[in-house]
Amino acid sequence: MNQNNYPNQLPPQFSPRGHNDEIDLKELFLAVWKGKWIIIATTFVFAVGAVLFALSLPNTYKADTLLAPAESSGQGGLSKMAGQIGGLAALAGVNLGGSESSQTELAVQVMKSRQFVDHFIQKHDLLVPIMAAKEWDANSNTLILDEELYDPFSGEWLREPKGLRGAEPTAQEAYEVFMKNIFGVNQDKESGLYVVSVDYFSPFMAQQWVTWLVEDINKVMRERVISESSQNLDYLAEQLRKTSVAEMQNAFYQIVEEQTKSLMLAEAQEEFIFKVVDPAVVPELKSGPKRALICILGTLLGGSLGMALVLMIFALRRDKSESTA
Repeated sequence: MNQNNYPNQLPPQFSPRGHNDEIDLKELFLAVWKGKWIIIATTFVFAVGAVLFALSLPNTYKADTLLAPAESSGQGGLSKMAGQIGGLAALAGVNLGGSESSQTELAVQVMKSRQFVDHFIQKHDLLVPIMAAKEWDANSNTLILDEELYDPFSGEWLREPKGLRGAEPTAQEAYEVFMKNIFGVNQDKESGLYVVSVDYFSPFMAQQWVTWLVEDINKVMRERVISESSQNLDYLAEQLRKTSVAEMQNAFYQIVEEQTKSLMLAEAQEEFIFKVVDPAVVPELKSGPKRALICILGTLLGGSLGMALVLMIFALRRDKSESTA
């Protein structure tokens, strides 16, 4: 049989379907033009929804303070001593402490800890402002509470218990909300300075909370050093009574001297870990929400969704017309 009698190409009606799947840009543009009202309507709906959503969000105000690590936190002399008699101190069971920078980093981590935040909330009675407030009335300078969650007259929590969490918010819940939505601490790597901030409905309360945070962390770290130094001094006094070796006694006296300096500095300095470079002030302008950005993103999302819907309809109609051809 002569193969030349057969055509090298199939007739157009039997050609592979992929050959007809090429999309004409003109056809695509016409499809988008025909569906312009779908795009306009979808964009309009999303734009209006974004505007209404942005207007429903309460204003928040951000207060912050600039902090510098204290030049003397009771550890500078100890870090120098550690290189000389650190081994002896460790052998004696005395912790000389870390460097100044490590103490500052420790203070930052303490501020972020559950224990510190929980104590801060309890000390200043902040559970209701954190968990039940929904906005701030500037005219009366009062918080507006969500009465579906908390009854301000009876002082009772009204929300439904869920699992291990009862009607009253737990310490874990308050910690999560405080760390996620309210509190922030960051370090400028170039200057080494720290910024502690609070973002909240009331600008006055935001400024007050920042001030309290700095005062409390300095107090906590002071008390920690005072307690450790006092324990070390008691232990060293006991060791001095037990040893009669002159060299050991001299080494112990040096450690006692440094521990005494550390104790005196901790008792004398209010700004023990952080010194306030720029104190927090009541913010006059809101920090959020970014309503213009929300409206723009909502409008773009609506336009994109409308365009995608029109293209999907065009693709379905095209496939249907080709399948019936």
